[in-house]
Amino acid sequence: MPELLRLERVSRHFSGLQALRDVTLSVDRGEVLGLIGPNGAGKTTLVNTICGVTPANSGTVTFDGTDITRIKTYQAARLGLSRTFQIVQPFSEFTALDNVAAAALFSQPGASLKGAREAARAHLAFVGLEAQALQPAATLTLAMRKRLELAKALAMKPKLLFLDEVNAGLNSAEIERATRLIHGLAAGGITIVMIEHLMKVVLNVCTRIVVLHNGALIADGAPREVISNPAVVEAYLGQKYAQRSAGHG
Repeated sequence: MPELLRLERVSRHFSGLQALRDVTLSVDRGEVLGLIGPNGAGKTTLVNTICGVTPANSGTVTFDGTDITRIKTYQAARLGLSRTFQIVQPFSEFTALDNVAAAALFSQPGASLKGAREAARAHLAFVGLEAQALQPAATLTLAMRKRLELAKALAMKPKLLFLDEVNAGLNSAEIERATRLIHGLAAGGITIVMIEHLMKVVLNVCTRIVVLHNGALIADGAPREVISNPAVVEAYLGQKYAQRSAGHG
């Protein structure tokens, strides 16, 4: 599969803190890549660095054949890089429909409001929020706001979609629904990178896993192979998890 994203020796520091250390990584088209690691490992910083929020101090980022190392966030969105945020912050007074339409207008300058709203309806239907289209975002449950966040990201017509802990705070039925949505996106050909702590979801959805620890990439490979890697067990999963998975393997 042809490569869509490539990072070459990407580093990022904030004053004295080294958040990313020489990360080299590629993502192929159509892949669902799991990005895992302990809190503070640099996962969200990595996404921020790719999307232009906190550009790399050194190294290069290439997306779809274009060097985007110094890109601005709005330029990244217009090239087809889209993301959800761990802490969802919709425009609370806007309806669900207008939240999604706003995302479409932001990423596709020149689009009409009518066209953006039509597209927004389709995205809300995909995530199961059709009935809530005209409700203010403030009235939605957390699970609904997470799905609204996904609809907003999809309205930006992504080639590559970053999902940042889309299951955090959800119950098991809501997680199952979110997992089905992710499978649907992948089947539709969107390349996905997901930051996720729930290993059950990672193993169910991802075709490959990379692991960050203290800003460095410590493992990259097939899901089952990575979760039995001693460095990953020590840094993140713990012996109990490894033994349990081996028992189920």
